[in-house]
Amino acid sequence: MIEFNGVTVKYDGGDVALDNVSLKINDGEFVFIVGHSGAGKTTLTKVLLGEKRVTLGNLKVNGCSLRNLKPKELPHFRRNIGVVFQDFRLIERKTVFENVALPLRITGEGASEINKKVMSLLSLIRLEHKKDSFPRQLSGGEQQRVAFIRAIAANPSIIIADEPTGNVHRELALQLFDLLEKINEKGKTVIVVTHDMEIVNRYPHRTVTIENGKIISDTACTEEAGVGCE
Repeated sequence: MIEFNGVTVKYDGGDVALDNVSLKINDGEFVFIVGHSGAGKTTLTKVLLGEKRVTLGNLKVNGCSLRNLKPKELPHFRRNIGVVFQDFRLIERKTVFENVALPLRITGEGASEINKKVMSLLSLIRLEHKKDSFPRQLSGGEQQRVAFIRAIAANPSIIIADEPTGNVHRELALQLFDLLEKINEKGKTVIVVTHDMEIVNRYPHRTVTIENGKIISDTACTEEAGVGCE
């Protein structure tokens, strides 16, 4: 479970990025976080990853308070969260195979199992022929797909996708969201930060809208909830 309790985040200079945000996301939920550029969506993601500290209030992820988390404890904490970043964050000096294998190596998987899992994931996105390529040799869409499977490689309990449709064509975007749906059906928590309302309207899930650092709408729109969009 993810619990924001009165979370306020201020940047140097006093700018308020999140303003008294309270939000609960249950295990296994699929939630869209939407809002205009600068609304606070990126800050919310950074706080979830421990990249930005809470100024006021508290944030708990799976019972762990991030306000009390020490810097040396962050790497272990982040093992349970897979992130697809808007700017991909692929390691340029590593091949596609090595990028996808990295989270598996961190969690201590054996070489044989890593090879099997990585090739299976590359096959899923039809990029097995690119396994020895470097990120600079891939198109933007190919980099996005690699970033996506790297995020899910180690089977994290929480998946965060930051603007996952920003650099891919519509057909591929729909394929990625179909994969996110399947991952969610397996009990994983999925959080998608986006301004792509066409995608939001196509996939009926809970939608949280942020404006000027505040939650202005939290609409349940899931079959599981048994209600329609408000």
